[in-house]
Amino acid sequence: MKVAIIGGTGYGAIELIRLINKHPYLEIGTVVSNSQAGTQFSEAYPHLLNIVDLSLETFDPSELSKNNEMVFLATPSGVSKDMVPQLLKAGIKCVDLSGDFRLRSTVEYESWYKHSPADENYLNQAVYGLSEIYTENIKNANLLSNPGCYPTAATLGLLPILKTSLADYKSIIIDAKSGVSGAGRGLSLTSHYGEINENIRAYKLGAHQHIPEIEQTLSDEAQTPITISFTTHLVPMTRGIMCTTYINLKDNISTEEVHELYDEFYKNKPFVRVRPIGNLPSTKEVLGSNYCDIGLHVDPRTARLTIISVIDNLVKGAAGQAIQNANIMNGWDEQTGLSDIPMYP
Repeated sequence: MKVAIIGGTGYGAIELIRLINKHPYLEIGTVVSNSQAGTQFSEAYPHLLNIVDLSLETFDPSELSKNNEMVFLATPSGVSKDMVPQLLKAGIKCVDLSGDFRLRSTVEYESWYKHSPADENYLNQAVYGLSEIYTENIKNANLLSNPGCYPTAATLGLLPILKTSLADYKSIIIDAKSGVSGAGRGLSLTSHYGEINENIRAYKLGAHQHIPEIEQTLSDEAQTPITISFTTHLVPMTRGIMCTTYINLKDNISTEEVHELYDEFYKNKPFVRVRPIGNLPSTKEVLGSNYCDIGLHVDPRTARLTIISVIDNLVKGAAGQAIQNANIMNGWDEQTGLSDIPMYP
């Protein structure tokens, strides 16, 4: 199956290229970059020389539909909402890696993303693609909204305990840290070497656009409105996300009991690895892979559960989960093309 990538010079797109290049059923047909159309892909990314010899093209839905059956949109937020309707009308399935179709509420989207929202007809068609949770819905999707990187790590860490009556929903605190690649390839003072090196910075306190996405999924699954305290930090590494999540427990239960609960919840989910008790994950242990690793600890003094969840923000947090969803949409094994061992050290 030939697939197109729109937004071809960003980090999400380049990770899609890497994963699709070794996928047995997918082939790169077209790469779209309006800003660099007419140039060779290897000019933007020299490491692809003699590997991916493609010319970057402009956005043309009719041409895309002639040569591709599926499109991955790795565009900034506010862009894909105008492209997706044209692509769907041309008969192409869409996997959107931006945030344009994640929030059901147009008011919420406009408030948090500061862009005009997508047409509600298309928002209603979009399937939220948290692969481990919404597998059945994903199978029949024509428009797939790929989750954000922070929401993937945070939500996978929280859902097993939230699906029980054991936790206090009003006590959720998520302390999240991300590598610099999460900010994209664009230049900014925040990601400047002299600003990020040997430094750690909290940012977007109470204003991060992933807050409503996390709350929407948690509320859906817990079947009650949930709000969270969510603080993000930029740390001096290229890839990786770690969410350290705290939630109070209503009952006196042990780490062993919570661990058993998580093991059962994810027993048939190959990309979520619940680590043995006392073995806490680090970001490097999932580097370059589609895994989400989870570590657990219950403090009996405070009756509080601490959840450590880690992912590679460009793989499980973006391109890897997009490929996983494409596999599900096409009826293939969800692990197809994603069996990489994490890179270590």
